[in-house]
Amino acid sequence: MYFDSDAANFALLLARVWVAIMIFAHGWRHVKAIQSGPGMANWFESLGLKPGHFHALMVTGTEITIPIALALGFLTPLCYGGVCALMLVAMLTNHLKNGFFLSSAKEGYEYVLSIAVLSIALGTLGPGEWSLDKAIFGLDSFIFDPKKALLVTAIVGIGGTAVFLGAFWRPPKKDQAAS
Repeated sequence: MYFDSDAANFALLLARVWVAIMIFAHGWRHVKAIQSGPGMANWFESLGLKPGHFHALMVTGTEITIPIALALGFLTPLCYGGVCALMLVAMLTNHLKNGFFLSSAKEGYEYVLSIAVLSIALGTLGPGEWSLDKAIFGLDSFIFDPKKALLVTAIVGIGGTAVFLGAFWRPPKKDQAAS
């Protein structure tokens, strides 16, 4: 099994911690935006996510809590699924209309889609032996079974996106978006 390799365990730890730092930093930026006034809530409403204040709080809370568990390697497929869902929702509600490439002029979807795809891949591989998942659940748990971990990560990531968008997203009409 590849988990016997310190190099593989280091690579999985490195990936978990980097994704966690990146998402946490994004969430921390959102904390500051919420504290500065209603701008973030208004932005969510402009995307068709109402009520905007609720979504601003939920996204920010998710971006602050999931990275902590992810960095520790706790419930790894669920955490990566959550990251995937965050990125897919961002892609579909905001980035898709801007085309593929991310640039200083527009927020294309290449970045968020890459993080979503990598989250499914990394969630499938699991946390590695250097994780709370191994300490708590052992190597025989679903977290270390790639087929089950893939299923969990994809259901949370893709399924969660579909449920969220179906429940909360009402894209603005073309004439509303222009005004």
